[in-house]
Amino acid sequence: MTTPVVLLTAIGSLAVGAVAGFLAARARARREAARPTGPTVAELLMRLIRSSNHGVIVLNRFGDLVLHNPRAYELGLVRVNQADPRARKAAEQVVETDEPMEVDLSPLESRGRRQPEAVLGEVRPLGDGFTVVEAVDHSEAIRLEAVRRDFVANVSHELKTPVGAIALLTEAVLDAAEDVEEVRRFGSKILRESTRLGQLVTELIALSRLQGAERLPDLNVVEVDAVVREALGRTTLSAESAEITITTDAASGLLIEGDRTLLVTALSNLLENAVAYSSPGSPVSISRRLADGMVEIAVTDRGIGIAEDEQQRVFERFYRADKARSRATGGTGLGLAIVKHVAANHGGSVGLWSRPGTGSTFTLRIPAHVRTEPADTARKAAPARPDKTPERTPRLVATGQEVSSPDHGGNL
Repeated sequence: MTTPVVLLTAIGSLAVGAVAGFLAARARARREAARPTGPTVAELLMRLIRSSNHGVIVLNRFGDLVLHNPRAYELGLVRVNQADPRARKAAEQVVETDEPMEVDLSPLESRGRRQPEAVLGEVRPLGDGFTVVEAVDHSEAIRLEAVRRDFVANVSHELKTPVGAIALLTEAVLDAAEDVEEVRRFGSKILRESTRLGQLVTELIALSRLQGAERLPDLNVVEVDAVVREALGRTTLSAESAEITITTDAASGLLIEGDRTLLVTALSNLLENAVAYSSPGSPVSISRRLADGMVEIAVTDRGIGIAEDEQQRVFERFYRADKARSRATGGTGLGLAIVKHVAANHGGSVGLWSRPGTGSTFTLRIPAHVRTEPADTARKAAPARPDKTPERTPRLVATGQEVSSPDHGGNL
């Protein structure tokens, strides 16, 4: 082959190669331009697993940990990069049977106050010897079920006591039908027990309403002084029977947003509680004030007081700090629970200061009613000062004035 032919062949090969390279580069550029921007499907799946509120782990045929999310650590499925032995054993069975199964993965030992208590896992086959374990925390449902069972048991017990007493007393009345004095004595006891039964049923209905079984009424503007007056009226009879005088501070003019009936019930319960746990002749007082946008209504007594380890439990349903005294006074153990729920449903709270042998102060805190007062009204209400320019913009003011009174935090 001559030199020119070889040269032409080489040039042709170079040209073909250049064209082929250009076409390949162009096709690659087109593919890259057509590729969608953003995460891939695999990346999205990983994000989904990591953000899941369920614990997720993936195991191979040997039980080794392939993949897991942070929630799996929180639920105790993974420890020191090892899957829970119960999950591994269940995964082995799933690989053999190729059928999903459930397994209890609840913690076997305590790891802190807020640890999960009931964890249920479902093991499913993924093929090729891989399995996935998905665990769900059912702790809250278990706690609610326990509360419901306790509540039903307590209600049954509390209702059974007065009903049984009424039945026995009725039999006694029938046996002593000819004895007027005995009939009168047993009749008064039947009246007392039936009154207690009626009060218990009423408070159970109120508590059920407050806990969401029934829609709460719309909140209206309520005068604090009117709530205090009505609550005092309800408590007058029991206070007079116990020879206790209830004193109050001056009218405050404070306003709050709420349901008047519920607020009166809550304050009446605090007053009845103070009277029931005070000695005859000891004082009980009510004070009102505005503090940090909250109206505080404090009920103070010089009664038996409450031990520190019982102060959080007194707001539980049916809990009584002094069971013998509660029985004697006809208490149901629901009064303070109702107060707590009334306060919570009004966006407030109830506080307690107490010392055994000294007395207690229960403070009901409810957000004050706040309204916008126009600038013109504000200027008319207050005389202009020569050294200040009158305000020209609306301002927020709490309706009512702060009552000058000692701190509610336990100054008895």
